[in-house]
Amino acid sequence: MIYYESNSTDPYFNLALEEYFFEKMDRTESYFLLWQNANTIVVGKYQNTAEEINRQYVEEHGIRVARRLSGGGAVYHDMGNLNFTFIVDQNKIEEFNFRAFVLPLIETLKTIGVKAEFNGRNDVTIDGAKFSGNSQYSKKGRLMHHGCIMLDSDLGVVSEALRVKDVKFSSKAVKSVRSRVTTINANAPEPIDMETFKALLRDQIFSTSHPTTAILTSEQIKEIQALRDEKYATWEWNFGASPAYDMRKEMKFPAGLVTVLMKVSEGKIEDIHFYGDFFGNGDIHDLERQLCGMWLDDSLAEHLNRIDTDTYMKGIRPSDLYSLLMH
Repeated sequence: MIYYESNSTDPYFNLALEEYFFEKMDRTESYFLLWQNANTIVVGKYQNTAEEINRQYVEEHGIRVARRLSGGGAVYHDMGNLNFTFIVDQNKIEEFNFRAFVLPLIETLKTIGVKAEFNGRNDVTIDGAKFSGNSQYSKKGRLMHHGCIMLDSDLGVVSEALRVKDVKFSSKAVKSVRSRVTTINANAPEPIDMETFKALLRDQIFSTSHPTTAILTSEQIKEIQALRDEKYATWEWNFGASPAYDMRKEMKFPAGLVTVLMKVSEGKIEDIHFYGDFFGNGDIHDLERQLCGMWLDDSLAEHLNRIDTDTYMKGIRPSDLYSLLMH
């Protein structure tokens, strides 16, 4: 496995860096990347950015907003947070098997006296509070797994910058983001600095092999910078225009929260768009195209049963989408 640590804290550059390693670097190799972003909200591929952030707070505090390649929910990054990325052959590990990639993190924390657990779809927790969220993206036999690790993040900013919908939580007693998240240092016997933590995590990842460090050429850096400027730093990628709609529905499933915006005329779907923190590797626009022109009646169930919804929304069944669209 080849190691690379980014010296940039620009989220747009670092997301472009990930994609470059995924798409352009030697496919016979596996990669492990470490990187940090300064004051950034990173939204999932399928999320409606405007609904996930506190826009006024974000603008007043100079927080950047970026969209990643993978699904899942929005997360806040600051310099107390460490991001990691694995890029491997997909045939070496089951798709959306998050546990295999977070075990080194859990083992690393054991060495400093912190007990962590993999919990739910994609979270790593300490005493039930989340400190690491993870997501995955696959394409043409390659798998990217990335996650964030809140070593010493400012939880006050997390609670102010992100909008969290009540529908995401079954218990109405849970009121704030801060009550559901934590940091490693808040639970460690002794606080640990970022560089020491990086070294411990690297040692765990490469415990059975000596790491080879990737060195990027000036030409490769230029290509990454171009990808940053032309894609990841653009308003179109990070926000995008909100579609016109006259119907909005939202449901939480075990596999994630799904929001649908529809334009409906005389009982027929004219336009439809899905958003949410679900995972999936199919083109969501393909699913949307298959539903345009369908009637919102009992015939919709039969039509949905002919679609492999799991490709577009992992763990979401045709009957789940039928319930969302019809009720």
